[in-house]
Amino acid sequence: MLAKSHLPEVDPRKPYTKIGSKDCFSGRTYDEQFIGDFITKHNLPCNSTTAFLTPTLRNMDQTLTTKVVLVGRPAAMYQDALRVLDDVHKGTVSVQDVLDEAIRLLLLDRDARKARLKTLLSGVGRVATALPLSSEDTVNLIEQHLRCKGSSRLPVLIVAAAYEAAKAKLGERVLNLTAHNAADEQTGAVGDVQITLQDEDKVVTSYEMKNKAVLQGDIDRALQKIAAQGQHVQNYIFITTEAVTDEVREYARSKYDETGGVEIAILDCVEFIRHFLHLFHRLRKDFLDQYQALVLLESDSAVSQALKEALLALRQAAESAD
Repeated sequence: MLAKSHLPEVDPRKPYTKIGSKDCFSGRTYDEQFIGDFITKHNLPCNSTTAFLTPTLRNMDQTLTTKVVLVGRPAAMYQDALRVLDDVHKGTVSVQDVLDEAIRLLLLDRDARKARLKTLLSGVGRVATALPLSSEDTVNLIEQHLRCKGSSRLPVLIVAAAYEAAKAKLGERVLNLTAHNAADEQTGAVGDVQITLQDEDKVVTSYEMKNKAVLQGDIDRALQKIAAQGQHVQNYIFITTEAVTDEVREYARSKYDETGGVEIAILDCVEFIRHFLHLFHRLRKDFLDQYQALVLLESDSAVSQALKEALLALRQAAESAD
């Protein structure tokens, strides 16, 4: 709609230059030059890194007529979208009306999401003098949150929250977290969470999150990244949600002497946070507050609105339990 509004001669059904006709245009260009910044500025409930370029539309190179079968969910929504494009092309509906209505609905959805989070936040920590959740209750809450759908980003935030809560005692800090969908090769990062000494910027500990079993190849790639970046990494820790075989654990242990002091460890995510919370028992509420803040700050493309609401609902239920 933005392209059609900007250049009335284009066909809104042809957002691919590969089509090659005079009335096609580059949807990617509008995405990257205008829409992404607009989404970020107004905090709209869209994926700011892809916007129009959803997986369903990304690899297309044909006119988006109503006869095209798009593979996406919900299917009816995609068919409706094709009909809207067709109506604008035919002049049945004004492009400005569609553009205005799209933005209006996004603003309404944004405000509704904010209102739901505000309501849930008001129910967290209502009694200032109440006893903080125990370490085990906090672990239980985190476990429940990890079991929610689309939780792959959460282990990163768990480790980051632990270091944020204990940084004064550890003398270490977390470097800025990289985007959820950014590869380490693109960002120059050694892992998903990078730890430095308090007053330095050299990475001394790196964490890599795995929602699958850690294999020997993962360890080899980690060592390649360390060598390529020239970092002073002393600890490279895999946090996994799967079981670790003795063979892989032994392979990791064997690398210490070979690398001259780089220690590779593989830890279970839940057991990591359980040990942390008992080791720093007096920081258990600080950890949960930090974790909550990090979750709520993440973009919806990394941590969905449903996951954010789930955490607040789980915490409210845990803190109000008799």
